[in-house]
Amino acid sequence: MLSSLARFLLVSAAVIPAALAKPEQIRGVSSPIFHFYLQAYPQDPTIPVMGPETSSEYFNIGGTIQSTNSSMYLNIGSDSTSYKTLTFAEAGSTDAWALEGDTIITSQSSSFGRQLNFLVCQLSGSYWQVYLQTGSETPAGKTCSNYQSLHLPCLC
Repeated sequence: MLSSLARFLLVSAAVIPAALAKPEQIRGVSSPIFHFYLQAYPQDPTIPVMGPETSSEYFNIGGTIQSTNSSMYLNIGSDSTSYKTLTFAEAGSTDAWALEGDTIITSQSSSFGRQLNFLVCQLSGSYWQVYLQTGSETPAGKTCSNYQSLHLPCLC
């Protein structure tokens, strides 16, 4: 039988990592979204975009991705195209998100499998709408950049 101290230490070891997790920015690392950050589009807060750092949001990541600025969750749509629409919503319907080092991915065990590529399409000025990319399709008539990856700030 475990002593009270041993039980306390086991419970503490399970809880402390979650308590120490801090909200993080999510950024692009290559052109055209180099050092742009994930945030809600100012004209429609349900649309996730990569935009200027000055309007960046912070996120808790672990199965779901939730903004600490707005409490909205990043969800993946069920589009028939290889690019899946991402939306911000009050409920977290996507629990596929994971980290691989500092890279945002969908987990291997999710219905999407391990995906780490994103598509971004320019909306206006410095704002690029973000999609999860599971193949190579892109929307017609839009300025887009395929095979982008999203990362936490440098873990250096």
